[in-house]
Amino acid sequence: MKIYTKKGDSGTTSLASGTRVSKSDPRVELYGTADELNSCLGVAISFLTKDSKLKDSLERIQNLLFELGSELAGYKKKDDSSCILEGDISELEKEIDLWQDSLLPLKNFILPGGSSSSSFLHVARTLARRLERDLVRYKEEGHEIFAENLRFLNRLSDHLFVAARYANFESKIPEPEWKSRAKGK
Repeated sequence: MKIYTKKGDSGTTSLASGTRVSKSDPRVELYGTADELNSCLGVAISFLTKDSKLKDSLERIQNLLFELGSELAGYKKKDDSSCILEGDISELEKEIDLWQDSLLPLKNFILPGGSSSSSFLHVARTLARRLERDLVRYKEEGHEIFAENLRFLNRLSDHLFVAARYANFESKIPEPEWKSRAKGK
């Protein structure tokens, strides 16, 4: 398979249905953001130690995001349901609870940072929130978006926040705390 086709040289691309659309089409933006989020997770994973308890979870999420991106590009399951299942959302919740049990309760706001993996997980968290906002906007414009996709992305951003904290915990790196200038006086 050739990597370049030259079909997009004029600023258009094909959706899964074969329909040609502008590369600025909202669908392209949606699956592009899913791809961006997935790529960011790949970078975060590359910084984890091989025995990290986060790795399998994040790789599972990457596969789900690939499926979600395909769905946003127009691929449909035979039964016309979401590629995201209730069990995928439950799995995120279980992992949040499991990792949270190892972490000290937050007493202050924290800043994105610490280890490299944690920093990229925080970037991934913000990308998940952007994708969620864009999906909501797309739905509000009258397009079909499965409810499971919105719940998944809402939970995913929480999951990535806790995963970022857990990555610092595994690396024994303190979380950077926000220092308010107003409260510091």
